[in-house]
Order: sequence, then structure tokens, then C-alpha cells
Amino acid sequence: MDCLDGSPGQFRNFKKSDFEADWIKLAECRCGQVYRVRLKPRRETCALKTFDTTLCADNFLRRLIDEASNIGKVKFKYIVSIYGLCSEATAVVMEHMSNGSLNNLLASHTLMWPKKFQMIHEASMGMNFLHSMKPPLLHLNLKTSNILLDDRLHVKIADFGLIHWEEGKSKKLFMEHLTVRGNISYIPPETFTQCPDPPGTTFDVYSFGIVMWEVLTQQKPYAGCSVTTVLLQVSHGKRPGVEMIPDQKPRECDQMIYIMKQCWDQDHRKRPPFSDTVRKTEALSGILRIPGPKNGEEGQKEDYPWMVSPIHKIALPEMPDPPSGDHRGKDNILSLLCKKDFGNFRQTVRREHVNKQFSGEKSLLHYTVASGDAESVEHVLSLGAEVNCTTARGYTPLIIAVLHRLHDIISLLLEHGAAATQGDEDQWTALHFAAQNGDDRTVRLLLDKGAEADAREKAGWTPLHLACQNGHETVVRLLLSRLSEEALGEREAQGRTALHLASAYGHLNIAKLLLSQGADPNATDSSLSTALHLSAEEGHNRVVRQLVKSEVNIDSADSRGYTPLHLAALKGHTGICRQLLSNGASPDSKTLQGWTPMHLAALRGHEATVVQLESQGACVNAEGENGWTPLHLACHQGEPEVVEKLLAAKADPNVSEDSEGWTPLHVACSSLCVPSVLHLISHYADVNAVNSGKATPLHLAAQHGCVPIVEALLLNGADRTLLDSSGSRALNVALRCENWEIVQLLEK
Repeated sequence: MDCLDGSPGQFRNFKKSDFEADWIKLAECRCGQVYRVRLKPRRETCALKTFDTTLCADNFLRRLIDEASNIGKVKFKYIVSIYGLCSEATAVVMEHMSNGSLNNLLASHTLMWPKKFQMIHEASMGMNFLHSMKPPLLHLNLKTSNILLDDRLHVKIADFGLIHWEEGKSKKLFMEHLTVRGNISYIPPETFTQCPDPPGTTFDVYSFGIVMWEVLTQQKPYAGCSVTTVLLQVSHGKRPGVEMIPDQKPRECDQMIYIMKQCWDQDHRKRPPFSDTVRKTEALSGILRIPGPKNGEEGQKEDYPWMVSPIHKIALPEMPDPPSGDHRGKDNILSLLCKKDFGNFRQTVRREHVNKQFSGEKSLLHYTVASGDAESVEHVLSLGAEVNCTTARGYTPLIIAVLHRLHDIISLLLEHGAAATQGDEDQWTALHFAAQNGDDRTVRLLLDKGAEADAREKAGWTPLHLACQNGHETVVRLLLSRLSEEALGEREAQGRTALHLASAYGHLNIAKLLLSQGADPNATDSSLSTALHLSAEEGHNRVVRQLVKSEVNIDSADSRGYTPLHLAALKGHTGICRQLLSNGASPDSKTLQGWTPMHLAALRGHEATVVQLESQGACVNAEGENGWTPLHLACHQGEPEVVEKLLAAKADPNVSEDSEGWTPLHVACSSLCVPSVLHLISHYADVNAVNSGKATPLHLAAQHGCVPIVEALLLNGADRTLLDSSGSRALNVALRCENWEIVQLLEK
């Protein structure tokens, strides 16, 4: 294997000695571990997923070896690449995904709606690819922990092809195999009913529906329910609650919910194929477009941190089924809570239960708070429960109550001495959680009990940052009443202030409020972006208008030399461009690469923005990097409408760029854009212009095999006898490239 960075070599069986000794454990699951390892001798990073053979089927390793080379051939943008096996360790060697699993991200960060929609769409494309193979490659193990994230937070499907249905296999054994992997929430009802059919593509579609619910809610399905409870609910047609999807959602979310419900339909024949889901989710994710250009485009700024912010959730373990033996055991206490049999719970619970620890160092008080019954919480406290006890991750009962918006229990815990300032392992306090959730009643309660309004978690986020990002105006007002003016300028780890966040997400009233309280409109983050940069890039016209009124530096440049006008032009926000120019923005300021706003609008094909910029004084012939003009870029990108508008505005069709002497006509011929070529010719572009290699547009059209362009050039006086620097005529080029139709044209 020469390289593991996206271009693996020969699929092979690795030995343990092929890897350096320092294996770093990244994750542990029910059936094995995942390690980050480095391959000798070039220290290329990859992931090693080991399997516990005691938990796998008897023939698992043999089948893995048989199947691995086929799985290794599966290459797609949204599928994790498999490089080989390490049979010595019963492991698969695969692409290392630097941001771990979607399961962990959903539990640790808030995703903004555009990011949620994008992830759902990308996962659907990965699954569609697997199902489009001949025969379809079934996953049968699709869940959020098997959807991994790269360094740009794009998703890739992992662990496909590891679970198989074998002819003659009993449904019971298949179910046990899935259940031991923790898949109970993702198994469709027909798998544990009398349906005799083996699992097909609709099995994965059902699992995908549950994944969609997890992404939209950022919760775990059937939390706290036993396996038996889940099986009963699913077999009777019950699904995770749609009411758990946040109320503050975009209109398009209703369509996404409709797709989700189709995917988990009780009748497997009514579930849509992934080819349909890809098309529908693409349309929805296109409406809520992710900030930042597409990969590989000039002026790129993929700013995915804006799409996520830290969050913490309490994931309670599954409640066990009621035991058949000791009915006073601690497991039975939990099962009474799970069944919400609070009367029997209070009669049964004893002081010795209160002091026991459960998995993750959770106490009975943590579980009782999560059950939502205030009377039971008071009873457990009266038996001596420690009100500020913490789980392994530092969660107090108060934090759990805040997450569940249990106001009576929050008041009860505070009355019993719960510490309002106590944070978890990442220094998130109860106030952080309440501010993020927009729970103003809890925020007021906590502030009155001594919570610190300016508390900072480990990445520097304050409750004010979270409330501003999520648009919770009432919470912002409450926090501002307890904060000093200096606290308005507090920055999180990336240097963003509360005003940055309110502006980036278009929360106008909050931005107004912050400015009225003295927030600095010219504060910059770590990339030197102001609030105006962010609101201009995201297209928030009214926020831009408010900031412009606030004595903001309208031409402030970020670390790449981009002004707010550059970002608005790049995104095609024509109204914002008009507004910025009317308020004195420089129309021809240049980025560090030498691009003007006109360049960026032309690059992206924003015709209306190009017209607007030109009408307000922007230069259509400005030269950027290597002497490229906006017209060069429009021709390169194949944007004939922009080419037409630039030419109408007196863009020079015969200017040649610096490095290789290409004119816009050379570029248009190379990009195979016939309309652009015709526009240029009609504006007197020189059809016989030569670049530094003495190639004419005709040479390039002959090379690329575009008959209409060759015909247009010949009709307008192209000289077929001109020689390039290698001594070739256009005819020689066409012969060399075997473009026979063009050869015939040039021989006439």
C-alpha cells in the first residue's frame, strides 16, 4: 500500500508487525474496539476495527476473509474505504475518520438545520450507492455509530457488508446476532414477526428512518426502554416521538419528517427506495444551503464550525427487563421507574438502593429525576441521596432536570441545596444547558439561585453565546440584565462574540439588543471576521442594515483579505451588495489572491450580482491572480449569461492572462462552452489569438473534440494553417487526439 490518504493500493492482509506499536484506542463497542494505527514505514494513519470472536458467529472470520476483497472494491465519496484485513487481530483495516461517529457528534454538539439536512442527504447517497450494486449490498447494521465523519464533517457509511443473511438461517438467531450489537432500535418489525422473507433493501430503509429521527432530534430512540418494550412498541406500529423534534424548525423540516415516516412504514412494501430519498433530500438540503463554496472552487471557505456548537446530553442506559428472582433488587427498582409505576417505586425503594451506583456512575437520584416524577425525587432525597452527586461525565441531577425541562424538580433540587454553579467534565453548567434550550423559566430560576451568568465552558462558550446562536431573545435579555458591558465582548475559542453568533444566524432582534447594550460591531474573531462579514456571507439583509447603521468598518478585511462585499458577491446576495456599495464599500478591493468582488460573482455565475456591481462602479476588467479577469473566470466556469453581461459592460474579450497568455476565447474553447464562444466572437474576440505555446482557440477546440466550436471558429475566420510551438496545425492536433469528425472538417 503506497498511500492511505484516499488512494489505497493493493488490498491485502496486514500483519500486526506492519503497524507501529502505539495503537491508540478511539472507541469501544459491544463487539470489539477501534484503534488509530500508523502503517510502517511512512507512518500513514488508518483505523483498525477489531472484532471479539466470542461475540461473533462461528464462521465470522472465514466469511470476513471471503467477503473482504469484495468490500474493499467499494469506492465512493460517502463510503468508508476498506484497505484490507489483519487476520492476526481479527480486524478490518480502513480509512481513518478524524471526527469519529455521528452518534458521538449528535450527543456532544448542536447541529444547525442546514448541517442536519446535509448529513441526512449524504448518508442517503452512501446507502443508495450500496443498494445500486448488482446485487444490492445490504448493510443490515445501519445506525449512527456506523456513520463516520471526516475532517470537514462530511459523513461516510461504515461497517457495511459485515452482517449477512444466510439461507436456512433462523430469524431468532439473526435477531440475537443483531441485538448483541445494540441494534434493537434499528430493526424493522417484520424481522421479529412471522414474516418468512429474508431481509431486503427495505430493512436498511427502516434503519435509515430511525437515523433521520436521531439527526433531527439529537436524541436516542426509546431511551431507557428495555429490549422487550422496544419490540412490543415497534411490532404494534409505534415509533420514536415526532414531537421531540424542536419546535423552532424550518418549514422544510415537515417534508423531511414525511420522508422519515415513509422510511419506517410498518408495511415494508411502502418504504421508498434510496434513489427516491436521495432526490428528495437533495432538494431539501439545497434549500437550506450549507455556508461555504463547494470543494475545489476559488475563494473557498468551508466554515463548518459555524454549523455546530457544543452540547451535552444525558444518555441513560437501557433499563433491564424486570428480573424473575429478587423483586427488591436494584434492577427491579429501575424497571418500576421505567414503567412509571411510581407508587410501587416509592414503597419499594430503601436507603441501601439510594447509595448504590449504576453504570456510568449514575445514582438512583439521576434515574429518578429523569423519570420526571417530583414526588419520587423528594422521596429519594428524604432517604439521604446526595443532591450534587455526579455521573462519570460530571452530570448532576440538576443538569438532568434542566435538560428535560422539569421545572418542579429543578426548584425542588435547588431547595435541597443543588449547586447552580457546578459544571460537568467540560465545565458546562446547568445555565449553559438552559440557555441553549431557550428555557427562560429555568434560566431565571438558576440566576436567582446564584448561577454565574458569565460562566465559561472549556471551549470558552458562555450561556450568552449559546442563547444568541440559537435565537432565544428572552434568555438573552435575562442574561444581559446580570452581565457587565465587558462581558458582551467575551470570546469563545475561535474568537467569536455574542454579536458574531447572532449575526451569523440572522437573529435581528438579538443583534439590535446587543448593539444597544454596547456590543462592539468591529470586534473580530480569530480569522479577523467581523459580525458584518458573517451576516453578509449568510445573506441576512436586515442584520447587515442594522450593522451598517452602527458605525461598522464596512471595508474590514479578514485573514484572507475578504471584505463583507467579497463574501456577499461570492454568495450572490445582490441586495446586500447594493446596500454595502451604497454605504461606501470599495467596489474593487482585492483579496490576498487578487480577486475583486466582481471576480467572485463571475466565478459563481451570479449574473444579477455582476450587473449590480458594474452599475455601482465595479471594474469589469480588473486583473486578479495571474492576470485573470472576471471574463476569464466566467468562461472557465462555463457561465455564458455572465459572459454576455460582462461583454455588454465593455469587458475586454482579447485581454490575455499573465502565466500562459490565454485570452477568454482560449478559456471558453477549453471549457467546451459553445454559448460563451459565440458571445465572445460576436464581440470581436480575436479567433486567431495565440497563447504562450502559440496555440490558437482552434487548436484547443480540435484537441477537446467540440465540433460546434470548431465550426463557429472556422465560419468566423479561424486560420487552420497556423502552427503551435510544436509545429502542429489544428488538423495535426485533431488527428493525434483521434477526433475524426473534426479531422474531416479541417480537411475540407
